Amino acid sequence: MKFTEASAPLAAMVMVAALLSAGVPLAQEPATVPTPEFLAWLDGVRAEALQKGISAETLDRALTGLIPEPVVVARDRAQPEQVQSLDEYLRQRLSTRTVSSARAMYRQHQAVLSRVDADYGISASMLVAVWGLESNFGRFTGTRPVVAALATLAFDPRRSTLFRSELFHALTIVDQGHIALDELKGSWAGAMGQPQFMPSSYLEHAVDFDGDGRADIWKTEADVFASIANYLKSAGWVDGERWGREVRISQAVMDRIERQVPMRTAGCRAVREMTLARPLQEWTSLGVVLANGGPLPKAEMNASLVRGVKQHFLVYRNYDALIDYNCSNSYAISAGMLSDRVR
Repeated sequence: MKFTEASAPLAAMVMVAALLSAGVPLAQEPATVPTPEFLAWLDGVRAEALQKGISAETLDRALTGLIPEPVVVARDRAQPEQVQSLDEYLRQRLSTRTVSSARAMYRQHQAVLSRVDADYGISASMLVAVWGLESNFGRFTGTRPVVAALATLAFDPRRSTLFRSELFHALTIVDQGHIALDELKGSWAGAMGQPQFMPSSYLEHAVDFDGDGRADIWKTEADVFASIANYLKSAGWVDGERWGREVRISQAVMDRIERQVPMRTAGCRAVREMTLARPLQEWTSLGVVLANGGPLPKAEMNASLVRGVKQHFLVYRNYDALIDYNCSNSYAISAGMLSDRVR
């Protein structure tokens, strides 16, 4: 599972604006000495990690001198996917420059992308789209020490259970020799490498596609693409099916939908922002049409509605795999649309 996060430079600029508007100082100096509460908590982490089989040597190197980083907590409170509307997010993410870069990368890596597609059944255009949104096509993978970021978020009470688990997975990655501790750097949320995998996702889904004995999601594009593909396939992606379609909905039609189509009630926030899946025939009877005004196709599977301010989308079961990768409708819609434009 991945967590919603800002990774590309554009998202970083949006994040800065959000923090400033919220009155959050960007240059927060961390304490030079950890508090007794944090040290006691860290002792508990060490004890549990030893029980999980992580070596004392790794723990000595990874945990000694750690202090919480206030800027990490601040960024956790102001993610672009949470403070921007879907429409605004799409405008900023799907720029002409981004689409052009995606098409260029698609051409540049077409040979290995085709091999990954053949093995996993994930289209090359979707692999490039996810890669581009996660790390600006490998250009920005994060510079923050992963263990320190995860320790900060695990100590913070907001999502402590989730990040404590990820901290143990990160320590396992180092302990197993997948990457050196001083090279284990990523986003403020602990996401790593070009696919921006959380440590648990790395351990479960990272692939050594080039056969060199190491699943290198940091520098080896073949492993990056195959790891993304392996994740999406494991999340239920079905080869050859669409992710969704943009549709047009008048206010009168939206009023009918709100009365007649229930929202989902379980899952992450993005899932609960979607309606239950309904046959396309039902959406047609409610008055939903394609964005160009044409009728909805009759042969496709059930679809859920994702609403923006002016832009709306019917999404299929492959969309659920994108949500599993990053639980944000803004992100998942962006990935789908970028894939379509590349293709």
